Amino acid sequence: MPDLVDYFPILVFLGIAAVIAIAMVGGSLIAARQKPYAEKLSAYECGFEAFDDARRRFDVRFYLVSILFIIFDLEVAFLFPWAVSLSEIGLFGFLSMLAFLGVLTVGFIYEWCKGALDWE
Repeated sequence: MPDLVDYFPILVFLGIAAVIAIAMVGGSLIAARQKPYAEKLSAYECGFEAFDDARRRFDVRFYLVSILFIIFDLEVAFLFPWAVSLSEIGLFGFLSMLAFLGVLTVGFIYEWCKGALDWE
């Protein structure tokens, strides 16, 4: 069973993160003008009014952008375990990840050329 002393760096990290977060929120409350208006306080959902008819049609680009984000976000998440174990997996692991990143880059260029990232 690990000693609690082993968790001290994590506690320090969480403490520093909390202090920075509180300082940022407090600084914005002190420095910024606090003049909300109705439009600013209204809910914003997917480019249309939140309290409108649920059967209303809207642009499929919202779905496309969200699915593309999920796909590329999950693929990039594979980089973290690879980076941690890079010294143990050797040259084969490095070349495998280069091939994976190559396929990822080709897919990104393809969707860019097809205009999936253009909003107009």
